[in-house]
Amino acid sequence: MSGHIPAQDRRVRLLLDSGRLHEADVAFDELIATGVNRVGEQWNRATVLVHRAWLSWRLNRIPQALELAAEGWTELDSDQPAGKSAAQTISILGNLLETIGHRASALELMTLAVQVARKAGDPETLAHCLVRQASALIFRSVARDVESAERLFTTARDLFDEALLVVDKGQLQRVALAGGARALAGLGRLPEADRLARRSLELSKQTDDWFCMAVANWVLAVVHRDEGDLHEARTFASRALDNAESIGDTMQMMRYSLDLAAICVQLGDAVGEAAALRRTVRASGIAVETLQEGLGQALEQRRVAVQAQRMATAAQEAAVRDPLTGLVNRLGLQRQAPVLLETTASQGRIPWLVLLDVDWFKDVNDLAGHAAGDATLQEVAHLLRRECRADDLLCRWAGDEFVVLLVDDAEDPRHAGPVVAERIRAAVDRHDWRLVLGRTRQPPTVSIGVAGGPAKLDHLFAAADIALYRAKRAGRNRVEIDRGDPEQDRPEIQGG
Repeated sequence: MSGHIPAQDRRVRLLLDSGRLHEADVAFDELIATGVNRVGEQWNRATVLVHRAWLSWRLNRIPQALELAAEGWTELDSDQPAGKSAAQTISILGNLLETIGHRASALELMTLAVQVARKAGDPETLAHCLVRQASALIFRSVARDVESAERLFTTARDLFDEALLVVDKGQLQRVALAGGARALAGLGRLPEADRLARRSLELSKQTDDWFCMAVANWVLAVVHRDEGDLHEARTFASRALDNAESIGDTMQMMRYSLDLAAICVQLGDAVGEAAALRRTVRASGIAVETLQEGLGQALEQRRVAVQAQRMATAAQEAAVRDPLTGLVNRLGLQRQAPVLLETTASQGRIPWLVLLDVDWFKDVNDLAGHAAGDATLQEVAHLLRRECRADDLLCRWAGDEFVVLLVDDAEDPRHAGPVVAERIRAAVDRHDWRLVLGRTRQPPTVSIGVAGGPAKLDHLFAAADIALYRAKRAGRNRVEIDRGDPEQDRPEIQGG
């Protein structure tokens, strides 16, 4: 993909294809944290977005992949696409849809991308688009009847041949060699297929490109199977499956494990067949679990979006409501608090102000996306409602800061400010955040400052703010109570 996306994006792709999945995951987090707007004007925003969507899918981050893909697709001028960036964007989108299983639209997009690339006159862009379309046809060919397969193999071979005419190095060449070899094997031209596959395998080993190694070994397995050399076919098929498992490519894993099982059947190797089928089931399980978790996250974020939209509509009628969480906003707190404080003082009871801040909230937005950040704030608001009484005043003060103004009940110590604050902190700490953020995210916590006594709102807030600073300074995820310390204005806390 060189020349079309930033170097740091290409690095994630190389880490994935060399089987260094953990490093790729970490590098991608760093990449997302920078934001698309900071990659530089020389890069096309739509192309970067859809490529990152494809990387997200490879890393099993389904909701993030869909969000990035939708944003990139929106950025693209799809009415009259033109130029090499448009061709790349459309082609990557088609490749992503093919991987997802939306195959009708995928092939249309990849075919369109080739047409746009031809008009753009950029050889490298054309080669990328040709290889993606041809690779999709190869995987379709192996699942079709003989007549359809022959037509698809022929088309794929022509596309790979054209790509090899304009590119003679790098991964693009290795993929075109291996893919072209598979097309030739499908057409029965086994000696040519063997030669191209071995060339691709040799180049792939030199660069630790396990993706291309997997494809080349698969082709050699097919060649030896069709030549009747089943023992060699089993060896190459096993290597191909090992390579696919190393890079976590479930589509390759399922295809190669099924082929390995079929070869073992021909050999009468029942043990090998059972082992291959177990690997097929494992690959299918990984794919299903990933999609289920992704669907759960997508549904949860959609639920939050729908709920937020309903709240936003209601909030337009009342300026004192926060449209995201539905809680009272700063204006609402400033209007309602004096009445509550005056009533409390007249009854001889103690008012408490609980000020809480979500720890490291910026990391949630940077690494998981703003939809997940909004969902996190929504969940915090939900937990506040659950842990407080109906007549307590709940407020989203600003950003990730919330205020609870409550009245101490002398007959029930469960409603004292410090007790409620600790209950809120524990509820957030124990909450199951996986549906909102997935399994790989650090669960959010809150730091809380508490102040009480017969005072005006600004005095209570200032005292609680100092206590909150102490909670942050002491390690976060804790409650601190105002002790009347003569501290100055708190320093700014970095990272939330």
